[in-house]
Amino acid sequence: MNDLLARLIGSFLSERLGQAFPVENRPGAASNIATETVARAAPDGYTLLLVGSANAINTTLYGKLGFDFARDIAPVASLCSVPIALLVNPAVSARTLPELIAYAKANPGKLSMASPGNGSPQHLAGELFKMMAGIDMVHIPYRGGGPAMTDLLSGQVQVSFGSVASSMQYIRGGQLRALGVTTNTPLDVLPNVPAIAEILPGYFAIGWYGLGAPAGTPGDIVARLNEVSNAAIADPRIKERLVELGATPLPGSPADFGRLIADETERWGKVVRFSGARPD
Repeated sequence: MNDLLARLIGSFLSERLGQAFPVENRPGAASNIATETVARAAPDGYTLLLVGSANAINTTLYGKLGFDFARDIAPVASLCSVPIALLVNPAVSARTLPELIAYAKANPGKLSMASPGNGSPQHLAGELFKMMAGIDMVHIPYRGGGPAMTDLLSGQVQVSFGSVASSMQYIRGGQLRALGVTTNTPLDVLPNVPAIAEILPGYFAIGWYGLGAPAGTPGDIVARLNEVSNAAIADPRIKERLVELGATPLPGSPADFGRLIADETERWGKVVRFSGARPD
């Protein structure tokens, strides 16, 4: 998702601004390596960061970082949100969220919950669910979403929080059962699956992406990048591709994106501290 989205937006920025925006992947440390690279770059508008939920989570998850995300990265534009679904293997007897919660309370520690890794948005969506429902499920971290999905499908683990886009084919094929979605309301693509918030009021957990720049980037450059970014996610071709990726366009100003980042940093900080989550 990260690479595809970066290339979609980078291509649009290049077309509109007449300046190449090549995508450079800097994997490792749950996006911290890439973030530190941009934090140390010249604030001239030529180096941007694909910001995601992980950046808000990492602020609390990691004890020491070589940068201060809130101080060193300037919000430019939000791009899209990505819903998450609570998935169970069909062998699980629960067919509704209340049934799953009741089973977990009657059988503490019997259910295993897979995630793509410690501190991932999916992991913390599950930890938030456990916290609000007052249940105990054993977290099993994997190195990526693929292995987690494989073991969920085989029944090696019983529960997972996964992106709607990557799990839709299995939901429709009956290999997985979706019991809830993490948005405030049901999704058009899963109209019969309730929002978890209907059972646990206040529950909300989505993935999201946006663009950031090194702190100190001039305001007129940030404003222009924001304008073109909003045009990108309004472009019919890109909107269609985002829908295919299971994402919803998320337009707004730099200030709007800054508030989203601040709110999400506070939200996930509480969950990280409560759950005791630690990076891999």
